[in-house]
Amino acid sequence: MDKAQLLIASNRGPVSFTTAADGSLEHRRGGGGLVSGMSSVATEIDALWVCAALSDVDRRAAAEAPQARLDQIYDLDGMRVHMLDIAEETLSGAYTGVANSALWFVQHMLYDTPNKPSFGSEFREQWEDYRAYNDAFAEALVSGAAEGARVAVQDYHLALVPRILRSRRPDLRIAHFSHTPWAPPEYFRVLPNQVARELLEGMLGADRLGFHSPRWVEAFLRCCADVLRAKVDMERCTVEYGGRVVSVGVHALGADEDVLRESASEPAVADRRRTLSELAGDTKLIVRVDRTELSKNIVRGLESYRELLRAHPEWRGRVTHLAFAYPSRGDVPEYRAYTESVLRTAQEINEEFSTPEWTPVVLEVNDDYPRSLASFQLADVLLVNPIRDGMNLVAKEGPVLSERDSVLVLSREAGAADELGQDALLVNPYDTVETAQALHQALTMPETERRERRERLAEASVALPPRRWFQEQLRSLG
Repeated sequence: MDKAQLLIASNRGPVSFTTAADGSLEHRRGGGGLVSGMSSVATEIDALWVCAALSDVDRRAAAEAPQARLDQIYDLDGMRVHMLDIAEETLSGAYTGVANSALWFVQHMLYDTPNKPSFGSEFREQWEDYRAYNDAFAEALVSGAAEGARVAVQDYHLALVPRILRSRRPDLRIAHFSHTPWAPPEYFRVLPNQVARELLEGMLGADRLGFHSPRWVEAFLRCCADVLRAKVDMERCTVEYGGRVVSVGVHALGADEDVLRESASEPAVADRRRTLSELAGDTKLIVRVDRTELSKNIVRGLESYRELLRAHPEWRGRVTHLAFAYPSRGDVPEYRAYTESVLRTAQEINEEFSTPEWTPVVLEVNDDYPRSLASFQLADVLLVNPIRDGMNLVAKEGPVLSERDSVLVLSREAGAADELGQDALLVNPYDTVETAQALHQALTMPETERRERRERLAEASVALPPRRWFQEQLRSLG
């Protein structure tokens, strides 16, 4: 097979599979605007997307495809996809044990440090799985890359890949992008010394490293100086290490307006909209849409709403909080416990304030994308209050689809605050009283101010849509 001039490596791929009633496999393009934007570039360039089989259905699809090349048996609109069938034990250790139960917690600074972490022999074994997982991706990329090809590696699951590629194919031009925040060295040093060094050295195998916010760039550079004693130029955002100079830059991913509006025009969205309108009646709507991740701060968001109802009883019966949460990482114990806390808090609020005519909180924990889009259209207030977030696209998608000039109440700790902070109401995500005050301000804001803020938010939100975001990274490789 021909070698590719562009290779994309990501944990999840651009295709998802389900089993049809007759037992055959059905596939669809997935991943929202980000994957759509990257895919559109990939189909125009001679490209190959390397990803992992993350479910039994994925493994079956990979096994049925010649050399795990999905495009050989499925019509992927010109997209070439190599899906790796990695041993379940290795995948579990790398993906759940290291990436999602350690690296994610470090970068979001969310460990309960008096109790966790404790990096013992089990973690060392999982780290070997993480190395093997990264090596499997690197091998597929090496074998599929033409001379001088560009490689775009995505996120913390594949932090070691750039260095492995560099050692095997120095001709390649390599970019790595981190979608999470980056922890400052004072917290990054929670990791075992060797692991911290390997992560940084792995990423520094790239020619270009990208982050969503200048804050994450600064933290990464400080880690390189502190852990590796590398020569760091904070002004030029470069790291000199191992005889090479690596550039580090900000690429602030925006919303894909075209994809959003096309999706929002689907009949299913209109159906959800009617349902939500009937549910809310003539009350104002405070909306949140999140995954049930610890970083999303759903519990404190609910507590802030409770503070609002206590401090401003005039809103009782006049406002409804729609809280839509997508299940996430149920294989991680902390996530299961957190979801229970979310459910319990919502129930407590309803028990305290509900009347026969009014339910204060409508919480649904399931996957319903059309419902999310409909709620963006109907929101009077959009609450996005993460403890820490690499970017947060909900904060950008909401203003684009809003039909009521919704006011954005946004955590200052989200990467999106860099671009949207001037027109959002910024809050300390730990301060439920301040957040309640912001909700009240949003609900009472004059119409003209609401409209002007929302228009500026929408404009800023689409400044760098996924397609251009990806193209800029590729151009930075030369």
